[in-house]
Amino acid sequence: MEELELSEQCRLGNNQARKELYEQYAGRMLGICLRYTGDRDTAQDLLHDGFLKIFDSFDKFTWRGEGSLRAWMERVMVNTALQYLRKNDVINQSAPLEELPEEYEEPDASDVEAIPQKVLMRFIEELPAGYRTVFNLYTFEDKSHKEIAQELGINEKSSASQLFRAKSVLAKRVKEWIMHNG
Repeated sequence: MEELELSEQCRLGNNQARKELYEQYAGRMLGICLRYTGDRDTAQDLLHDGFLKIFDSFDKFTWRGEGSLRAWMERVMVNTALQYLRKNDVINQSAPLEELPEEYEEPDASDVEAIPQKVLMRFIEELPAGYRTVFNLYTFEDKSHKEIAQELGINEKSSASQLFRAKSVLAKRVKEWIMHNG
């Protein structure tokens, strides 16, 4: 089924369409949940919670052209993950890291491109929860620090600080990987 027909059939409660929707998008949506949680079991739980919300909320979905269904579903999954992180106060639980420098040197884009995407995603998953969440919202969702602060209930400066620390940790991991594998 095409995206428009699939969304209409899901809105009508067609279980075959819901199954097709799940099969078509579950992998991508799991990736989003995993990016925020860093834990496969939790991500799978959130994936199922997110799909239940999607199935219950089709009356709120508005077709805006090809890709709008996927974009809407991604937004629901991100919100499901953020709700979980807020509920469990994961954002404010900081993991102690070694002292970070005032500045860090970003790795060359060509170095980063040489690293398999799976490895980069693992580096992101391994970030402390607060760093990972802010990094994801800023990098993948194109949110400003003001928007991130509002969504997570934190200070704008905390958002900027957590992003800086996430980038510092990731830059260090990339350099180490390049030294050992490049």
